[in-house]
Amino acid sequence: MRISLSVLVFLTGWCWAGIAPAGQPEPPAPAPDILIDDFEEDREGIPPDRWTYISKRGDEIALERMMDDNEHFLVVEERGNKFVRAFTRAEAQRITVLTDDEDLEWSLRTHPGLRWDWRAHRLPEGASEREKNDTGAALYVTFDTDWLGRPKSIKYTYSSTLPVGTVVDFGRLKVIVASSGAEGIGTWRTVERNVVDDYRRVFDREPPETPISITLWSDSDDTRSIAEVDFDNILLLKD
Repeated sequence: MRISLSVLVFLTGWCWAGIAPAGQPEPPAPAPDILIDDFEEDREGIPPDRWTYISKRGDEIALERMMDDNEHFLVVEERGNKFVRAFTRAEAQRITVLTDDEDLEWSLRTHPGLRWDWRAHRLPEGASEREKNDTGAALYVTFDTDWLGRPKSIKYTYSSTLPVGTVVDFGRLKVIVASSGAEGIGTWRTVERNVVDDYRRVFDREPPETPISITLWSDSDDTRSIAEVDFDNILLLKD
């Protein structure tokens, strides 16, 4: 049987495309996105299991000890989907996941992006991160601490009044408005940020490769009002 030159070229190309040269390792698969939490494994009506409360001294405290009727983060289920709901009444509350967890190990070199969903039901009345510094919802990325233990962080906020894109500078804390009550509340919004680009922009230098924590925050103490906001699907995005 004779094989035409064109068929031979096709078969040879197909074979070489499917076989790696001897002794050459296959290229590594791209790193997948990393799920911080979607709260689906948590029990409804209690604080989420993976998160903790970090005191100003750096101690970890069980969330149940820090929650009451006026300030809490509790898992809620709605139409088959679970998420965490933050509620504060003239109080401030936060929960944190440490990124040096052996199951996490966040590297900005491989995962510079961060995405999450949130939904505001109520935001502190008349609050502004520039003045009455209440934030119905915020997500902090903390990068390091100085010798006095003061954190260096970017705080992404769901502002009551300031427009999306506003940056407020508090030295080692930079606030970036990621969503705004001026654009309405009551519906889920997805936020996606390149943390490396944001750090370069607000700190004017390269970030450390490994942030130390992610914190969810809600406060309404300055305005003596109420905040109620949901968080879900917190994800580190690969490069």
